[in-house]
Amino acid sequence: MNIKKLIELRNAKKAEMEGLLGKAVTEERAMDETEKAKFDALEAEIRSLDGTIKAYEASQKLEIIEGKEEERAEEDVEKAEERAFAAHIRGEILENRAETLSKSANGAVVPKSIANRIIEKVEELSPIYAMATKYNTKGELVFPVYDETTEAVTVAYAAEFSALTSTSGKFTTVSLTGFLAGALTKVSKSLVNNSDFDLVNYVVGKMAQAIARFLEKECLVGTNLKMTGVLSSTAGITAASATAITSDELIDLQMVVPETFQENASWIMHKNTFKKIRQLKDLDGNYILNRDATKAFGWELLGKPVYVSKNMPEIAVTNKAIVYGDFSGLHVKLVENMDIQVLNEKYADEHAVGVVGWVEADSKIVEPQKIAVLTMAAV
Repeated sequence: MNIKKLIELRNAKKAEMEGLLGKAVTEERAMDETEKAKFDALEAEIRSLDGTIKAYEASQKLEIIEGKEEERAEEDVEKAEERAFAAHIRGEILENRAETLSKSANGAVVPKSIANRIIEKVEELSPIYAMATKYNTKGELVFPVYDETTEAVTVAYAAEFSALTSTSGKFTTVSLTGFLAGALTKVSKSLVNNSDFDLVNYVVGKMAQAIARFLEKECLVGTNLKMTGVLSSTAGITAASATAITSDELIDLQMVVPETFQENASWIMHKNTFKKIRQLKDLDGNYILNRDATKAFGWELLGKPVYVSKNMPEIAVTNKAIVYGDFSGLHVKLVENMDIQVLNEKYADEHAVGVVGWVEADSKIVEPQKIAVLTMAAV
């Protein structure tokens, strides 16, 4: 229903009524029979339209109420899963718990809302993962990548009846498969038995921190034959020194990334590298690094935000000390339905309960033009 048109029609008829009445008032006479009949007909139509408009508004309110009821139902499911998960860790038996917690192929308990909360927390804790392009899906993902590094499509002047020389780039592919990784957190039995302790949030927080640290390292540095990080980028520059970085080299590194990808670009480096960059000054003696209180970390370098990570290599011979670019060029696959297992017996002699979470992930640079690396000199 186009309620806007109904309202416009209703207002037009009201204006017509006012026109009929206004004409009679101006001429200082009563409306004739034709005008009176027209006036009454317009009034009846307006009342009918008002009824339709009010009915539409009432139906909209009913839809909003129904939506809230659905949200409350979803909240009830999440609370039930949370209670069942906490009870499972404590080794308690809840009625209908089997209906609340599902089983995966390996027999692990998989409360969906808990797994989702861990994944959301991982994104919140790890900037590089948050900035990457993410896929929460199973199976292999294959991306076609157009490569013009060896040969590109060219345009040249030509004469009539002369053949053009064909040129073209080539397509390569980048695949994201999946590598299994696990995170284990141990919970003291004293905490488990404390009914006032927020057991679920504790487990979610510990699990998310462990996964965040793992994903940040892999998204930055990677592991041979496993996940690939942004430091695998072949674009960038080599510093003139093995122990120092100049402001001109920072500008050169920034300019490697095409202008079209500069809007969401940022810097990532080790804390000690960041300290040395903070000490750089321009010819007037001003520090080139700017403090910006509106940013999460609070620093800008050449107009772009700076992030630090202990997983980044420090300044040393041939180390890749700084990475710059739009990190959506790194694509990450993380299977969303995380497997979670509670180990009640394994740590019994430590008076503890183990909770292990299994994730399947992979990462690769799919858009190499977005990312550049500064490599220190060999000598």
